[in-house]
Amino acid sequence: MHTPPAAAAGRTASPSTARLINDRLALQLLHSEGPLTASQLTALTGLSRPTVADLVERLQAAGLIAVVGESGAQRRGPNARLYGIVADRAHLVGLDLRTHSVTVAVADLLGEVRDERTVPVGADDTPESAVTTALAVVDKTLAAAGAHHPHTIAVGAPGLVDPATGRLGGTDWIPSWHIALVGALRARRAGSVLLENEVNLAAIAEQRDGAARDRDTFVLLWLGHGTGAAVVLDGTLRRGASGGTGEIGFLPVPGTAALPSASGCDGGFHSLAGSAAICALAAEHGLLPAGTGTGPKAACTRLSDADAPPAEAEAEADADAPPAEAVVRAAVSAVSTPSAVSSGDAAAAFLDALAARIALGVAAVCAVLDPGCVVLGGGIGRGGGEELAGRVAGQLARLSPLRTDVRAGKVGGRAVLRGAVLAAREAAQNELFTSAG
Repeated sequence: MHTPPAAAAGRTASPSTARLINDRLALQLLHSEGPLTASQLTALTGLSRPTVADLVERLQAAGLIAVVGESGAQRRGPNARLYGIVADRAHLVGLDLRTHSVTVAVADLLGEVRDERTVPVGADDTPESAVTTALAVVDKTLAAAGAHHPHTIAVGAPGLVDPATGRLGGTDWIPSWHIALVGALRARRAGSVLLENEVNLAAIAEQRDGAARDRDTFVLLWLGHGTGAAVVLDGTLRRGASGGTGEIGFLPVPGTAALPSASGCDGGFHSLAGSAAICALAAEHGLLPAGTGTGPKAACTRLSDADAPPAEAEAEADADAPPAEAVVRAAVSAVSTPSAVSSGDAAAAFLDALAARIALGVAAVCAVLDPGCVVLGGGIGRGGGEELAGRVAGQLARLSPLRTDVRAGKVGGRAVLRGAVLAAREAAQNELFTSAG
């Protein structure tokens, strides 16, 4: 049973404060448990029947809850009515910004997605036209979901987000239209606009819906086009003084030919575990032609898996995946196929070598934070699955005395978008639930 909230707040809580605490707890229960009767609310909160009756009346008047049905009890009456949160009380928008695309999801107050759309942004588009394209898809998605005035908008983007100013920056490779779009959304005053680093949002998704649901302390290691990490300690996402917590691409590690610098992470962990490095490693093991996926220099600061939109990044077919993700998936498949002896040997050696590299970064994180759990996310983490996670755990056990559970991410290619929706939901509920009294 929950501790009576007014008592938990202390005996000096004013009547208005006690009402706010009680209302918020009731709303949280209705969110987590689903529709409840007044009797069930009384039992779960420990509050008296009159107090519950008063809060139900207040929340109905505020438009936050409504009667959604009746319980199966034989006896009809007020306590048999089922109360549920009015999901359409507020609409939320989540955005996942990539270099060449934007994906938008519109959800209700419970976080249920009502509509989702992705549009490409051309490489030759001006920042102005890119912003126009992005705003248009936001409006279309809102209209399709039957919403016109979003309560909260959460945007996931690569780069550093300054905790003090909420502005995106810290690197010179961020597409200028990302910054302009956030400014345009805020200028509309159509709702609160939250900006968050995309890897941090992916960690929120893994904590709420994925591999870290049973953990309040863990690290998400993002392995995709670039490398990065998100840190959750005691249930709280940690951003750092400048928003740079998790910039693991700059971590100096053995096995590289140089040291990272303030202007670039060549020589850091990125040089071992970024997509270009993984492709080169695969070529060394005969799994890819030499030079595959090496192209222009990859940015190292917590990028998405690729510039493909989430629907494509989530595809299981190797042909639809970026080269590094595709070769990891193929290697996992080869070691799982008994008939592929020769290719399986090469694939196993490649996965072992990759796991040894990843374990270097994980060991460094664990030596400082001792999180007890590391989730491998991004395209490489998803592509490697439990096969790669198990090999990383084995390598880590040789490097560190700290017991650490290594897990494969479970949310998939939509982790950033899902995290944006969840962040918007939390912010909206915090505001609406707190002001309900």
